[in-house]
Amino acid sequence: MISPLVSQLVDITARAGELVLHSYRTTYELAYKGPNDPVTSADRAANDLICNALAKAFPGWPIVAEESDPKTFERYRDADNIFFVDPIDGTQEFVDRTDEFVVMIGLVKQGLAVAGVIHSPVSGKFWVGELGVGAFRMTRDTEALAIVPSRVSELSRSHILVSRAERLDASTGLVHLLGAAALRSLGSAGLKGAMVAEGQVDAYVAPRHAGKRWDACALDALVSAAGGCVTDAFGRSIDYCGETLSNDQGMVVSNGALHGSILERLVSSLRP
Repeated sequence: MISPLVSQLVDITARAGELVLHSYRTTYELAYKGPNDPVTSADRAANDLICNALAKAFPGWPIVAEESDPKTFERYRDADNIFFVDPIDGTQEFVDRTDEFVVMIGLVKQGLAVAGVIHSPVSGKFWVGELGVGAFRMTRDTEALAIVPSRVSELSRSHILVSRAERLDASTGLVHLLGAAALRSLGSAGLKGAMVAEGQVDAYVAPRHAGKRWDACALDALVSAAGGCVTDAFGRSIDYCGETLSNDQGMVVSNGALHGSILERLVSSLRP
């Protein structure tokens, strides 16, 4: 059901999750990389753990990780296999103690996100996706359960997620633009992707900016493997080997049935 490679990724995210959860429940050091951009000692420790484990298990495969020195992966675009790592996706939520954060590892092969693991240390859940195999939810104590997105195909019936960082006025405008039945905010891109993959919501929409490639890769693989769709806000596939690591063209993550309708409304509003 789950390949040996993905099983290794599950084991690595589990180990990182234990470290992150211990810090979450005890203490950690907090710093800021920029305005509203926190980083903790838990981010850095989990980053080191994951990168060391991946380097040992998959020698020579570049690891593009949020808290790593960019010099360690400067030639990643030339590789056929690339890992993208977010040791804590939702660091602000970690600091705010909302429980809305995850550990993520995604794998790109020849430019395509093909495998991803998203792990919630607080709930103990793993969401696992592999193209050609499928998408699953599991814990360390339960077997993998296949998941699929919703079948909602009308925006008027859709439930859509946005980033918790989205301004209230922007979110309100998005409700009117998309004509959704409901729109709510949630921390962590990975958690939002997991909710789309398992059909709890119908889409996640970030119209203009959606973090970096390590915020996208694992959820891209998960949602795509489940049968959903992930693009930027203009309908283009995420370019993991492009010039930038920023998801500066937004991101739309949907059940697939809604994707065209969401893009049609977004593109008309985003073009000058």
